[in-house]
Amino acid sequence: METKAVRAFREDEGAPLCGMAHQIKDMAGFSFLMLRTGLGLAQCVLDKALLEGITEGCALRLYGEKVADERAPGGFELRVSKAEVLSRPSSPLPPQIGKYNLGMALENELGIRPVALRNLKKRAVFKVQEGIVRGFRGFLESQGFTEIHSPKLGLSGAEGGANMFRLPYFGDTVAVLAQSPQFYKQIMVGVFGRVFEVGPVFRAEKHATARHLNEYTSLDFEMGFIDSEKDVMAMETGMLRAVVELLQAEYAPQLKILKAELPEIDEIPYIEFTQAKEAIAARYNRRIRDPYDLEPEEEQLISKMMLEETGSRFCFVTRYPSKKRPFYAMDDFDDERYTRSFDLLFDGLEITTGGQRIHQYDRQVQKLLDRGMDPAEFEDFLMIHKYGMPPHGGLGIGLERLTMKFLGLQNIREASLFPRDINRLRP
Repeated sequence: METKAVRAFREDEGAPLCGMAHQIKDMAGFSFLMLRTGLGLAQCVLDKALLEGITEGCALRLYGEKVADERAPGGFELRVSKAEVLSRPSSPLPPQIGKYNLGMALENELGIRPVALRNLKKRAVFKVQEGIVRGFRGFLESQGFTEIHSPKLGLSGAEGGANMFRLPYFGDTVAVLAQSPQFYKQIMVGVFGRVFEVGPVFRAEKHATARHLNEYTSLDFEMGFIDSEKDVMAMETGMLRAVVELLQAEYAPQLKILKAELPEIDEIPYIEFTQAKEAIAARYNRRIRDPYDLEPEEEQLISKMMLEETGSRFCFVTRYPSKKRPFYAMDDFDDERYTRSFDLLFDGLEITTGGQRIHQYDRQVQKLLDRGMDPAEFEDFLMIHKYGMPPHGGLGIGLERLTMKFLGLQNIREASLFPRDINRLRP
């Protein structure tokens, strides 16, 4: 399949090729220059006289004849007849930038992140991430969803608790950074019926693990007129299938650089929370320590068990205990100790939390009261229930976690352009 980079290289005959000198190889009588453009690498051949004054990191405008060459990236090379240097670096680039692997510890790499991202392997991560967002957005638009953009400053958090970033607003007012667009998604279901959002969320949790960030990008959607949480699960399954198809079709070069093996997605199996915990306890001789939530090791063992039994790298865990779910989660009609909610596990890691929400006013007010919460503090949110809402539900996906799992990365910071955690606010 002809890529965008190949088409641009072939069709812009006579136009200059602009980019950054990524790597220079000096040969006998001539030189190879790999030019880094927004679409990929372009192989350029220069006489030594033209190479004078050009170093790695220079911004260049190159003119010449574009010639087919199957050995070159994209299948073409530029035989340069004229080179313009638009700017030069004041310091030499780290030598690893032009190599396949940076060969640096992650913390050291993050310290020079603005330059490290120029490495082709590092850059490829975020091209794939672009594709994930494109697939998410494109599929939901095809299903009648409307994209929204909710505020990130508010008076209270959607999830409650103390894990919120607080900051002075105006006067004596204290604002918080949004933990989730949850309330606004539900509000907008009453307006459009189906909505989605791609945006930042903030969690003031003092984690220092390979799976947590304090600021990450959340892929959220909410849909009305559902019969149960299984409608939301089915929508997510279709979305993930569409994302994988898009990545395979349009991001093959980046996947090849990263040596990533995308999962096959047909139907995603599911297992109930209590059943899952009891099954892995028996199967792997493991004591159940927390009856209300899944520990990281349990997520891994459930995924292992479901892979062995179904062949799927994904699995839904349903009917989570109400005690560990937010106040807006719909309780199971048969047993209110459990909720009509789920998590999606992918290769041993939770990447999605979702479910059906409470849509009746009296039921939502009562659940707030049962939890010792003051309904008056949620007056704006309760307005949608008071004036009528359809049965609805939705989910949130951590973009960085999904990227990490798709690409087999070891640390979520590798999937964040400029990660924010308890130790890092730079660069």
